[in-house]
Amino acid sequence: MKRLWAPWRMEYIEVANKNTGCIFCERKQYVLKEGKYVFAMLNLFPYNPGHIMVAPKRHIKEPEELNREEVKELFEFINLSVKALKEEANPDGFNIGLNIGKVAGAGFEGHLHLHIVPRWNGDTNFMPVIGDVRVVPEGIDKTFEKLKKYF
Repeated sequence: MKRLWAPWRMEYIEVANKNTGCIFCERKQYVLKEGKYVFAMLNLFPYNPGHIMVAPKRHIKEPEELNREEVKELFEFINLSVKALKEEANPDGFNIGLNIGKVAGAGFEGHLHLHIVPRWNGDTNFMPVIGDVRVVPEGIDKTFEKLKKYF
């Protein structure tokens, strides 16, 4: 049997098994920018390096609860995030979206948040399909250091 070491994964397992409150209301790590109504932060357990989440500061669950000011600033932060990722990481494309409800893939469904995932040709291969493993080729500290200057 071959072993694939992913020691950072234990942190994810431990966090997932604790009731630690709202990860967005308690935002402490990897916050790129805070606005008046929303903020942008790196995903602690990213799909790809540079996986940014943008969320309203208010603890709301549904997009229709956003007010006009929050929507405006949310999209300003999306644009800022895309621009920063284009400048620093030169991705070939992006996945940008909301997962609303557990059935839709929301890992944390209590606080509305939007994902911005940079994508590169060849970033998806047999590992997630055959091995049920995602390979993230850069540590989050390095990614944060690279992106913070754009925010």
